[in-house]
Amino acid sequence: MKQTFITMSIIIATTCTLMACSDDSKENDNIGTTEVNQNVSEQDNRGGDNFNDNKEGKSDSAPGSKKSAPTDSDKVSSKENENKESNAPSNNEAINTLSEFSSEEIEYARVWLQVGENQDINELNVKHIPAGEPLNPNDETSDTYPEDVIQLAGSRLIDGSVTYSSNGDGTINKYNVPLRWDGNYPAGKDFYTEIIENTEVVEINPGDDKEVIELIKLLDIDTVV
Repeated sequence: MKQTFITMSIIIATTCTLMACSDDSKENDNIGTTEVNQNVSEQDNRGGDNFNDNKEGKSDSAPGSKKSAPTDSDKVSSKENENKESNAPSNNEAINTLSEFSSEEIEYARVWLQVGENQDINELNVKHIPAGEPLNPNDETSDTYPEDVIQLAGSRLIDGSVTYSSNGDGTINKYNVPLRWDGNYPAGKDFYTEIIENTEVVEINPGDDKEVIELIKLLDIDTVV
């Protein structure tokens, strides 16, 4: 009887011990599961935040994103640039500024620009003098021009004159004769012959196109005498 009681006590104690261990295991399992769920939740939240941040960062550079409308100052600046570009002369326009004028008109203006006495003129008269005409029509002893010449002169005596013939190669033969002869006459043929023999060969530069055009506008071309 006593042995039976001892045996029952041992069985009961063992059973209680096993039940206590089972409860501790379940409690640990629950604690571990709770910690895992909390970690997963925190990672999900952080991942969601990062995704939202990335999404917001990419929104500005997205292909379909809208650009800000140009301001009034931007429109004015763009219009000014367009006007400057449209008003700027092209290379072809710069090259062809003299194309509407004859080679003779261009020559007259260039000669006067280079050897004319007074550049501040209001008129440029052009007179053609054929070969055989006397240098000084008022002197019977005057020698004659050996070739056709051109006489350029302003509207005033102070403007001076240029009498020359063109060699067709960018040079002229400049005759040292005045627009109006003053002195004692008859001067004698030798006096005039010396003038002809001392003609000066001058190379004429193209000059500035704008200045050439301004002089062409002042031309008053006479007919051949």
